[in-house]
Amino acid sequence: MSSNGIAIKVENLSKQYQIYDNPIDRLKQTISRGRRKYYREFEALKDINFDILKGETIGIIGRNGSGKSTLLQIIAGTLMPTSGEINVYGRVAALLELGSGFNPEFTGRENVYLNGSILGLSKTEMDKRFDEIARFADIGSFMDQPVKTYSSGMYVRLAFAVSINVDADILIIDEALAVGDVFFQAKCYKKFEEYKQQGKTILLVSHDLSSIIKYCDRAILLHEGRLNEIGRPREVVDNYKKLLVNLHEHTDAIEVSDTSSEEHIGNRWNTFYQWNPEHLDYGSKLATITDFGVFDESNELTSNVERNHFCSIKFKVKFNEAISSPIFAITFKDLKGTEIAGTNTLIEDIYTGDYEIGNEVEVIFTQKMNLQGGNYLLSLGCTGFSGEELVVYHRLYDIINIQVFSSKLSVGYVDLETKINILSKQKVTV
Repeated sequence: MSSNGIAIKVENLSKQYQIYDNPIDRLKQTISRGRRKYYREFEALKDINFDILKGETIGIIGRNGSGKSTLLQIIAGTLMPTSGEINVYGRVAALLELGSGFNPEFTGRENVYLNGSILGLSKTEMDKRFDEIARFADIGSFMDQPVKTYSSGMYVRLAFAVSINVDADILIIDEALAVGDVFFQAKCYKKFEEYKQQGKTILLVSHDLSSIIKYCDRAILLHEGRLNEIGRPREVVDNYKKLLVNLHEHTDAIEVSDTSSEEHIGNRWNTFYQWNPEHLDYGSKLATITDFGVFDESNELTSNVERNHFCSIKFKVKFNEAISSPIFAITFKDLKGTEIAGTNTLIEDIYTGDYEIGNEVEVIFTQKMNLQGGNYLLSLGCTGFSGEELVVYHRLYDIINIQVFSSKLSVGYVDLETKINILSKQKVTV
């Protein structure tokens, strides 16, 4: 096949790393001259094949460690494959992991010209582009300060501004936009649309599944270094979610807290999730939350909920003392810790019943998810009253991350589901 119409062609691509358990083993390997192996081989990519057409926007998704960043680095030319062939037709501008591409001791201005030079642009050509780069980055006087003084958001602003102003044919973005604010992200995605109209190619790695669905023409799913699927974004995202469910159904169970009883070991709900290591687990433990999970409209465990679709948050509580009218609660926070939404059985005026020692209950909160697309921390609680005093039996604060994905953007945290009518009043000429 000729390069006509193809931006990137990948054939039988593989990448292996040598993993050394001890630093001294690397020296031993050099001295042994290949007579003995002091390392383990890790296959980051295994026999990858695909073509990307000019003008396509391709999303690449997969779990951490699936090979996404390795693949992008090889395409960008910053990493060599172990075997296979890759052909890239056109100039590439890559915004890879935060911290790469800029010299921290140089100012923003100096790094702009340095990056232009690396991409083959002369100083005169960069002079013509500099004002537009500065305008898009919008970092003010920090342009003449060392990059090491930048926040992560400022760094990404400048790096993206450079990437889109160097006449690249192929733009590669690896998760970097996740650190920008919502307005900067909107500006970047608007620029993506302009790039697409100009017939340029975009490769986007993101855990924001809503962006993959909305902006990409096709999506690639990588799993354990292999190409699992390539196709329409929504279908690939749906299959990715199913893949995650199947993976977690075979993991060993983890108890919710030190006070969880042995009979709950083996329950599959809570093992689906990677827990927030900074979560809070506290209370008198007169009642304990022994399991939890988030379920989609098909009643399948998930950590990704589509906006304006229904989901159910379920958790189980075991009573270690006789308790009357406990209060069950859920809360969503943003990643900064701000409470965004939540409710409890007291607010909803639900009578929850009376329980004896050893009783268990399954609590189900079912609601339409109308939060803006993004990541949220879920908290669960069981409390009650002893006389006039509120008693916390058990709370799991910020226990897991739930991602809401959507093909529609809105301002703030909540979709108001606004309906807009525009009534035209035209002047009638007699």
